[in-house]
Amino acid sequence: MLKKRLKHIIIILILLMPVFMFLAWFFTPKTKMVAAIIDKTVLTTEGQEHISLDWVLNYKKYTKTSTKFYKRSEDYFGFFPKENEEFNLRGLERFPSNKIEQLSKDSDLVYFTDTYGIYTNEWYEQNNQTERSGIVYGGLKENDMEFLQKMKEKNKLIITEFNTFGSPTAYDIRRKFERTFGLKWTGWTGRYFDNLDTLTNKELPRWLIRNYLNQHGNKWPFKKSGVAFVHESDQVTILEDSIHLEREIPQILSNNYGKERFSLPDEMKYPFWFDIVQNNSAINKTAANYKIFTTEKGSQELKKYGIPTSFPAVTYHVDSDYEFYYFSGDFCDNPITMGTSYFKGISLFQRFFYNDRDKTERASFFWKFYRPMLQTILEDYEKKISAENNES
Repeated sequence: MLKKRLKHIIIILILLMPVFMFLAWFFTPKTKMVAAIIDKTVLTTEGQEHISLDWVLNYKKYTKTSTKFYKRSEDYFGFFPKENEEFNLRGLERFPSNKIEQLSKDSDLVYFTDTYGIYTNEWYEQNNQTERSGIVYGGLKENDMEFLQKMKEKNKLIITEFNTFGSPTAYDIRRKFERTFGLKWTGWTGRYFDNLDTLTNKELPRWLIRNYLNQHGNKWPFKKSGVAFVHESDQVTILEDSIHLEREIPQILSNNYGKERFSLPDEMKYPFWFDIVQNNSAINKTAANYKIFTTEKGSQELKKYGIPTSFPAVTYHVDSDYEFYYFSGDFCDNPITMGTSYFKGISLFQRFFYNDRDKTERASFFWKFYRPMLQTILEDYEKKISAENNES
């Protein structure tokens, strides 16, 4: 009888656990933290390209005012989609210098989640989305750069990621970003594809296939998975699993700093877009690096194009002068849902939200890598702001 009663109690507690988790989140006090979010690649009102940031803001109850939460479809600067192929542009380009100065005073932090932009083949439905096309809106602009410099001068938190200063950003603005933050883009980007067979994978970018064929005697020998590397000059090289790669998916390897400060895993697969940057070690440090595990043949192929097998994944500068991060991947774009952000302690059950057997899934990257890293960055910055306010 006692065992049966105990069993019933355990079942009831399990059933009530989501309620307790929600109540724990609900009664957590809000903390005002004004984030200037810049996203120029918003194809739908879902705001997928900055959903991971909004998840962390909501989970931690960081709010835009003392009472109001961030709204994913409204609280950012950039491209705002509407119905019937119409849109609004509400980026920093419309701000004069005095408005940018005011924004830098009002904001606690800035996060450039995506500046790649919107292109005609994506926006207008009749076009082939696997082809390249003219740009509708995108790229880092002079006003964006002015805002970044003002945030740096004011020692505000600056977070940027993949494509902030790559194509389609104009060269002079790119160079200004590189000089300001001690980084240099090599011109190369890359991505893992789980199937390189053009007969069966119709999602492969047509421009990628066409450029490779033009540069390699009209031959496309790939049938397995692999990693494609694309240069801004349209040069393409591809490493195929087993032939060029010992491990088919790029891995992110965390160093001691990344593991100790951000609780990052020793290694993490990353099957989405990344860029290859060079870091000025006199200015910045790295918390994690990409590693492409190549065969001898693969190593020789990368050497031919000057592509390293290891390069920065998480670059940071944390000092008394300013705090800056650059994530060399599309880190903020992950297939997650906002619903889980309303339950305190939800990370204890993260294993239920992804399938490790799916090589292309990115939800595990959010739960194991991005969430703990960004949460730590924001928590540490919150403490810094609080200490400064107490001193003043």
